[in-house]
Amino acid sequence: MATIVVMPQLGNSVESCIIVEWMIAEGDTVSVDQTLASIETDKSTMEVPSTAEGTVLKLLWEEGDEVPVKDPLIIVGEPGEDISGLVPGGDAAPAEADAPAEQAAAAPEAAAPAFATERATGAVSPRARALAASNGVDASAIAEGSGPHGRVIERDVAAAIAAGPVLTSAARAAGVSAAEGTGIGGRVSVADAGRTAEAAPAAAAVAAPAAAADFPGASTSAPLKGVRKVVAKRMMESLTSTAQLTLNTTANAAGILAMRKKVKDADGSLGLNKITLNDLVCFAVSRTLLKYPVFNAHLEDGVLTEFEQVHLGFACDTPRGLLVPVIRSAQALGLKAFSDEAKRLAGGAIDGSLSPDFLSGGTFTVSNIGSFGIETFTPVINLPQTAILGVGAITPRPTVAADGSIGVEQRLNLSLTIDHQVIDGADGARFLRDLVAAIENIDVTVLA
Repeated sequence: MATIVVMPQLGNSVESCIIVEWMIAEGDTVSVDQTLASIETDKSTMEVPSTAEGTVLKLLWEEGDEVPVKDPLIIVGEPGEDISGLVPGGDAAPAEADAPAEQAAAAPEAAAPAFATERATGAVSPRARALAASNGVDASAIAEGSGPHGRVIERDVAAAIAAGPVLTSAARAAGVSAAEGTGIGGRVSVADAGRTAEAAPAAAAVAAPAAAADFPGASTSAPLKGVRKVVAKRMMESLTSTAQLTLNTTANAAGILAMRKKVKDADGSLGLNKITLNDLVCFAVSRTLLKYPVFNAHLEDGVLTEFEQVHLGFACDTPRGLLVPVIRSAQALGLKAFSDEAKRLAGGAIDGSLSPDFLSGGTFTVSNIGSFGIETFTPVINLPQTAILGVGAITPRPTVAADGSIGVEQRLNLSLTIDHQVIDGADGARFLRDLVAAIENIDVTVLA
């Protein structure tokens, strides 16, 4: 009996996955736990194992498609088994044996119903989008595709091209009809209303100089997907639903620079050599947060939840975009354990092997872009958290000693963004004051 293998939910916060690469093809024999595909969630890249064994009768999606979790992925069964009741459009009445050949050929092109699960409207597969772009076809004008969930796939675009010239949205609304169009890519525009076929060559001749100007030039368009799509959504939600205020200050970096030099030069058997300046700053943050519960909190639907433990997120630049791994119970870790956990999480985030569960649940976030030479910036709060710390570069600043002499001091730049709905500016200033003290006296902070 044929079995549907669904897209698994690889993490509590994962809603959909993008198929990066199929590891199987229709007709292949698969076993339980065999890898079916490589997928990308909004947080990492993973592999999908099979939950059934048998012959692959149907791949229901194309590479590049975004598949909601728990939706059908492939159909597995016995060779030659009837799966018409499981495939979209498969329950349609078969063509009559004596039907004209052209009707039989057109039957597969008929729009197929979507799965009886969540429907992804307006979706276009990558191959369909490429074909549409190369032929000047507006793929969004295709009401419903024949792919899973009504997705527009390559054959839908091919059918639209064969059907004749494409109308612009304005021409479609005006009910314009013309055999040929003078718009971009041959589209029929409002200006083509009533234009005769004989007038087409003249119109084309007039349009030729404009085409030769190549304005505005080549371009590419692609929908946001994966990590970038999630980041875009969260950043907008954060900026439109919170009252964000950024406070800037600096800390004397002599202490952490000295400690970094000590651990770097320490005996390798101690395992301290890989502790970084960012580890030291984040360690100081985890201790300072214990004094300010409202900073180590979530604000959701008007309810403020303060946490006893510090689950410290840190922004990580990966090939797939911005990810925020979370060091759980950071306040309970010693410096070496803290640094080791940060390295493990960052490595997993970069290579895509980190479980999505370690990319959520943070109570405070640190974003460090000082290595790029940025001194101050405005970090955006990672909802539903109430604050975020931005760490900038260490820069030399002039100082005046007690005796009036002028000197130079290395200063670490810090930018704290708070949600003014629950945190006042004075509280933000106090937090930064105590964090600066913890950083400047990092040796004491580590021993405390």
